[in-house]
Amino acid sequence: MTGDDSETNELMARARAGDTAAPQLLLERFRARLCRMVAVRLDRRLASRLDPADVVQEAIFEASQCLAEYLEERPLPFYPWLRRLTWKRLVKLHHRHLGAQKRSVGREERSLPLPDESAMELAEHLVAPGTSPSHRAVRDEMRGRVQVALRRLPEPDQEVLVLRFLEQLSTSEIAAVLETTEGAVKTRQTRALDRLGRFLGRDPRRSDS
Repeated sequence: MTGDDSETNELMARARAGDTAAPQLLLERFRARLCRMVAVRLDRRLASRLDPADVVQEAIFEASQCLAEYLEERPLPFYPWLRRLTWKRLVKLHHRHLGAQKRSVGREERSLPLPDESAMELAEHLVAPGTSPSHRAVRDEMRGRVQVALRRLPEPDQEVLVLRFLEQLSTSEIAAVLETTEGAVKTRQTRALDRLGRFLGRDPRRSDS
């Protein structure tokens, strides 16, 4: 499968060839991205009990234990595989600490409720920048409206926007995470932004003069 950059592929090849330093270099390469993902998704009720860095450290340790098997099979590009391990751990922690119920038996949850702070940050990404004082006032108003409108989006639409704008995943990475095609990801993102625009009565990315 595609989706890994040349440095990642080189480290994977070295690790598979027996280079003892390569596995740690490979795993550490994505620590910051994983911490970002956990921070975006972590329920604020858990903030005093769970540090994203600790969640990621446990996931990286788990990944190190099954890295050899991954390198033999390569079921996913490397980062989506590593993200999936971290995601499963994060979902389990939410269930354990908040008593959340799985939506269906045996189904891996693909999304968690987006914390208010992350919804606000996503709204910020989706609002066109303005520089003048009048533009800033319009921007602040629109950001609040976008934040409310995001809550009205169907879960799949909201999720693709979070993956793109907050986690900053590429189209191929999003496709791997969602187990779909790149074309479907592009269609879903366009649909999500169109729906958001309909809720608002305008495209939030357009800056008025």
